[in-house]
Amino acid sequence: MLRALGLGDLMAAVPALRALRAAFPQTEITLAAPEWLRDAVERIEAVDRLLPTEELGRIDFERPDLAVNLHGKGPQSVERLLATRPRHVITYKGWAGDWPAELHEMARWCHLLQRNGIRCDPDDFRLRPLGPRTNQVVIHPGASTGARRWPVERYEAVALALRDVVVTAGPGEYDLARHVSPDPVNGSLAELMDLIATARLVICGDTGVAHVATAYGTPSVLLFGPVSPDIWGPRRGPHRVLWHGETGDTFADEPDPGLLKITVEEVLDAVGGVLCEQSESVSSEPATSA
Repeated sequence: MLRALGLGDLMAAVPALRALRAAFPQTEITLAAPEWLRDAVERIEAVDRLLPTEELGRIDFERPDLAVNLHGKGPQSVERLLATRPRHVITYKGWAGDWPAELHEMARWCHLLQRNGIRCDPDDFRLRPLGPRTNQVVIHPGASTGARRWPVERYEAVALALRDVVVTAGPGEYDLARHVSPDPVNGSLAELMDLIATARLVICGDTGVAHVATAYGTPSVLLFGPVSPDIWGPRRGPHRVLWHGETGDTFADEPDPGLLKITVEEVLDAVGGVLCEQSESVSSEPATSA
């Protein structure tokens, strides 16, 4: 299986990976993906072996019984899979007009499998809980492209209005995160995922961190800009998505104009709504006694 992309892309492929595991329970399943995602891959519990592979790099595998393209629709990913000389291939052929652009990313890969006779539930995306929730509010100001980065001064204003805030930084984002907090957390992927899994709330843009929060059912406030949350947002759960209905260039260097329309006040209102829902949920649980 080829999915040599980022953290959010991996989380969006969880239903498809699990569907393949269920369809082929006795088969060795190998995922071609970047090495730095190893800890996240192991948490999905659907893959036997991670084959370190960079995006559209050579796949170091010979003659698989089945090659599944969960990477994309372009000819490059298909060519990489065909180079392994598989007996069978499951893939979209984007140039043939069969790419379901209107589907949510999780549903899209389930659609690919289902049309090949493999049952797939796009809502099977949860990761196993790691423990009780803390009081920490995680703010992650980084994103893979400038178009998805809400201004750091606005994140700083949000952080100043809240308590128990932890600011996180991904690779190459430490200096950016320091504009929000003088001492951001810049640990390993495992440490970041553990923090998100047990946080009270996550505030971030359309990033891998957002998808991890969705996977763990961690309440979140998510800021969307150039890409519609109908395609990449959380399918369900305790999440508030802020989006002003505009799409744009997701690879642009500057923040998307639609993203810039999101105000600090909107974010704080959404935070209050999510935290209020949490309190109501806890208070409505039936009392138990030993």
